[in-house]
Amino acid sequence: MEKTKVAIVGLGTVGSGVAKLLLDYGDRTARHAGRTLWLEQVVVRDVTKPRDCELPEGLLSADLARITSDPEITAVAHLLGGLEPARTIMLALLESGKDVVTANKALLAEHGPELFDRARELGRSIAFEASVAGGIPIIAAISQCLSANQILSLNAILNGTSNFVLTQMEEQGISYAEALAAAQRRGYAEADPTMDVDGTDTAQKLAILAHLAFGARVHWRDIPRQGIDTLDFADMMYAKELGYRIKLLAVAELVNGDLELHVSPTLVRCGTPLAEVRSAYNAISVVGDAVGRVFFHGLGAGQMPTASAVVADLIDTVVGRTAITFRTLELWSQREALVASREHDRTAGRFYMRFQVADRPGVMSEITGVLGRQGISIASVIQHEAAETDRDVVPLVIMTHHATEGATRRAKEEIDRLPAVRPGSVRMRVRD
Repeated sequence: MEKTKVAIVGLGTVGSGVAKLLLDYGDRTARHAGRTLWLEQVVVRDVTKPRDCELPEGLLSADLARITSDPEITAVAHLLGGLEPARTIMLALLESGKDVVTANKALLAEHGPELFDRARELGRSIAFEASVAGGIPIIAAISQCLSANQILSLNAILNGTSNFVLTQMEEQGISYAEALAAAQRRGYAEADPTMDVDGTDTAQKLAILAHLAFGARVHWRDIPRQGIDTLDFADMMYAKELGYRIKLLAVAELVNGDLELHVSPTLVRCGTPLAEVRSAYNAISVVGDAVGRVFFHGLGAGQMPTASAVVADLIDTVVGRTAITFRTLELWSQREALVASREHDRTAGRFYMRFQVADRPGVMSEITGVLGRQGISIASVIQHEAAETDRDVVPLVIMTHHATEGATRRAKEEIDRLPAVRPGSVRMRVRD
């Protein structure tokens, strides 16, 4: 059988998984590729570091030139995190005539235009299925399988760390700090989990999906985002009482020709597919004008799910499918954006608001007066009795009818200035 030489740069968790699939299941990949994907070189920064896979003698080195100078290596799995030296190495691979498969969503979100322009200039391709949602084939689904559709909306859970933390808070009745510590013990969260829990990771992935699905040209930093790192356990309980679960939701939706984009903790109605996504799983709900609603669910990270996506991209690359798709889609080209981003204050929906207020007559009327002046209608109210520890303060939970982001933000700011309202108010979106 014909043999195509491939290489790996970076042998961390995902890289080790890719090596295992190529070395241990070569017959499987050969069956799908019509040729053997022969692992010729593996390049790492530190060859003495213990690895999670057994490599044949002579494959491992710290010398990138062993890949770039070998004309027989045609495709490389680029499995480095961060921006540098990942960017420089990807450019070197492209310039040496290699097609690249990557799992680095931060690199694409930050330097996508530069890298994709350079690949086009050189007649090379970049495949990136593993960069969003791990083993879920959402990149291929949007760019190929659903290409007959105008995508109308994406609602997604794209960060397994955050979803695990939220699941633990709800199921175990523990605080955010306790749930995050549990995620770190199980390897679902890094020692520094900031990018996962503050919404950065999700916003980077949403920027990629919005580009594919809508032709949007938006930098991930320009996507309004809020993470789960300030979430209070009390809001998990109120959400449950109201029939909802809180999820870190990424939303991209066409509204009157404009694209609404945001990442935030959101109350999602129990019983709907996104509300039932548990633990470290990811999910994406896509609505197309022809296909209707389709739902993708699976592990969004981890060694073998992500390696599965990388090897599938390697197969598509060596048989030529990636080159056709890459050339046709013109991803991150200089072509004008197909949609404009909607002003965030104009985005609309239902909202959850929680205030700590003085337990005295007239407070409710003060708050409803502010809401009324902003044109916000109340759908329901929960007011429990004061806690034993503070008899003078009661929680007040309000669910609104449809209102705009700007109106609810302004209302909360004004309500927070009322003498009867204590610090610590909360405002979250609601997705029914």
